[in-house]
Amino acid sequence: MTHALPSSQPTAARPKPAEFLAFAVLAALLAVAPLAIYPFFLATALCFALFAAAFNLLVGYSGLLSFGHALFFGGAAYVAAQAAKVWAWPPELALIAATAFAGALGLGVGALSIRRQGIYFSMITLALAQMGYFLALQAPLTHGEDGIQGVPRGKLLGLLPLSDDRAMYYFVLALFLAGLLAIHRIVHSPFGAALKAIRENESRAISLGYSVDAYKRVAFGLSAALAGLAGGAKALVTQSATLTDMHWTMSGEVILMVLLGGMGTMTGPVIGAIFVMAIPEVLNRIGGPNFSQWMTVIQGAIFVICVLAFRRGLIGELAARARRTL
Repeated sequence: MTHALPSSQPTAARPKPAEFLAFAVLAALLAVAPLAIYPFFLATALCFALFAAAFNLLVGYSGLLSFGHALFFGGAAYVAAQAAKVWAWPPELALIAATAFAGALGLGVGALSIRRQGIYFSMITLALAQMGYFLALQAPLTHGEDGIQGVPRGKLLGLLPLSDDRAMYYFVLALFLAGLLAIHRIVHSPFGAALKAIRENESRAISLGYSVDAYKRVAFGLSAALAGLAGGAKALVTQSATLTDMHWTMSGEVILMVLLGGMGTMTGPVIGAIFVMAIPEVLNRIGGPNFSQWMTVIQGAIFVICVLAFRRGLIGELAARARRTL
């Protein structure tokens, strides 16, 4: 005997034309950005933008606040660096290995952490990430505090050398846009609609027959895999993998990026990541060495002002004001 699905079952949301327009404008701006901005900085910023977008998939659409996402970002960076330098793998295979490693690790961490909710979930992810950090500190493959340096960028598909910063940037841009499109597809699928339903009212989702834990595990794994792609790309761009990528402050930084840009929005984390990355560069240009000792204080003041003035984040607040105006 078959049972009809509940009429209140979440359905996939249709993408709005404004979202496609915003994506097209973003892609066009990023395509011409190297004409005015140093490609190395842009490529690094896009890696962190993809990391923030991956984290937003978990916290913004699933309601799961992880304090340990640096584990996947930094761990994948080590895998990509090891594959490219020691195993002499081409960049595309190194990134596939890094993404697969982070995704598998994310499924394992997710299976352990989703047994608890709220702050307990967050603390478990932080504890597991710190375990990974100290493992990287002691393991001989990671070279401790020195990290893995001099990672070769190699040739894409054996043809296109990525040693040139501009070529590397456009490769990272392609990865970033593909990752953003994948997140967009996930969010606007029935799976994404179910995640939002779980975020809004988990008890109701359970009563409707959803396997909440299974959805959370998959969401955690997808977010970790995309974070791993970002970490692997960052290792190739900077040609290094260090403990900084796995430190708990990296997890805090990506949370800040998402909050500043707008949690639960598609382009908000991207803008937040670029904003966080650009602030030190701008302050250095304005104040030079005189600002170096005050950099952390100035950055903190700017972040506090932004959070107080834009409670939904930069993009979230602008979108809310636009809806009120219309």
